[in-house]
Amino acid sequence: MSDATTTDLYEVTMAMSYLREGMTGPATFSLFVRDLPPERGFLVAAGLESALDYLSGLHVGPEDVDAFASALHRPARDLQALLGLEFTGDVRAMPEGRIVLAGEPLLEVTAPLPQAQLAETYVLNQLSHQTAIASKTARCVLAAAGHPVVDFSLRRTHGPQAGFQAARLGAMVGFAGTSNVAAATAFGIPAVGTMAHSFVEAFATEEEAFRAFARSHPGPVTLLVDTYDTEAGVRVAARVLRDLDRGPGSAVRLDSGDLGALAVRVRSVLDDAGLPKVRIIASGGLDEYAVDELVRSGVPIDTYAVGTRVGVSADAPYLDSAYKMVEYDGRPVMKLSSAKVTAPGPKQVFRRPGYADVVGLADEQPPDSGRPLLETVMRGGRRTGTRPTLDECRERFTADLGGLPSAARRIRAPVAPRATSSERLSALTTRVRRRIEEQMAAASARSSVPERTASGPHGSVSR
Repeated sequence: MSDATTTDLYEVTMAMSYLREGMTGPATFSLFVRDLPPERGFLVAAGLESALDYLSGLHVGPEDVDAFASALHRPARDLQALLGLEFTGDVRAMPEGRIVLAGEPLLEVTAPLPQAQLAETYVLNQLSHQTAIASKTARCVLAAAGHPVVDFSLRRTHGPQAGFQAARLGAMVGFAGTSNVAAATAFGIPAVGTMAHSFVEAFATEEEAFRAFARSHPGPVTLLVDTYDTEAGVRVAARVLRDLDRGPGSAVRLDSGDLGALAVRVRSVLDDAGLPKVRIIASGGLDEYAVDELVRSGVPIDTYAVGTRVGVSADAPYLDSAYKMVEYDGRPVMKLSSAKVTAPGPKQVFRRPGYADVVGLADEQPPDSGRPLLETVMRGGRRTGTRPTLDECRERFTADLGGLPSAARRIRAPVAPRATSSERLSALTTRVRRRIEEQMAAASARSSVPERTASGPHGSVSR
């Protein structure tokens, strides 16, 4: 089986019905986030490359048809219409690293309706998860205010793939390294790592542990000093580093307790030992909120290692994202459900200075000082260009971040800019809403007309 089966069952049932009814005209679906999570002033677009990999390889084979049939408890012959389905459509999207706001399409898919429908689950999964993580890691970089941040999240992420993605996304927004060897190898990210408390506990004394570790690893080393008593541990570490002449480039790591107060005392011990260049690395339940507090208090921590809370975006583990049809076969469509109204028609996002963004129709001309953000990244089921490098994504993020209002960059109580709709999009929305409401009213009127009756020998008989 292929990734075609990594989908929700209703995508399959809808695609089957479309094919049966001959509904294969072009459909446009828009993927966007309705509202930002609390404590978010912006999002960072991510997950596009994974989505494009999926779409370019999407193919429903015989094993996929068998799997669909089994899930539906139907014979495989009933699903033969799906056999051989591939993605042949177009994709316009925000490139990875772009800062986006609520209501702005991250991606729009235009393809024959069954294809566009079957793609929903996987594409929505990848962009939602990775955008949430990229946005969290970006806030850690902001909070660190120039101090290096490294990724320690792999052990606690929701699966190895999620950990791999977290390491890549951290690097995309400026992390200095990752403990994830696979990601470091795949993307050329500096690999970082120290030791666990178990290593220290395996030896009779901390000093034996530190000297053994140093013997196995020539050059700078990082020693974990809080297995037992932090101040005693750092004194032992200082003695070992000084004896072995390993000071320059080496570090000690704090992983528990009052990190700010401990860092002050550890810095004093290291300086008194003549080791002013030994760095202090802090880890242990850190996220952007904790990092922000430590940085603002001026504690002498050099590097922040973030893990669990960042790798799962603990305070905002999901996005209120949606993948909604906005046009079918040239007919603009929209949803009118309470609190989930969508805007019709394929769209473009125009960015103006200060993030005074305008969401308009895809064929609109940019407003004054506005530039279009959605780019054509796939045409006819194939990528339109080469895969961007991490450096290119990072440069895009850095440039976008530089223009973001300071209120949106705040770690606590940020104020997110809000995109507005263009006049043409607003007018189209009004027309489509009116058309739908008129159709609903007419249908309701027809259903409320009483049936004519005729009198028979036994009373009234409906005809």
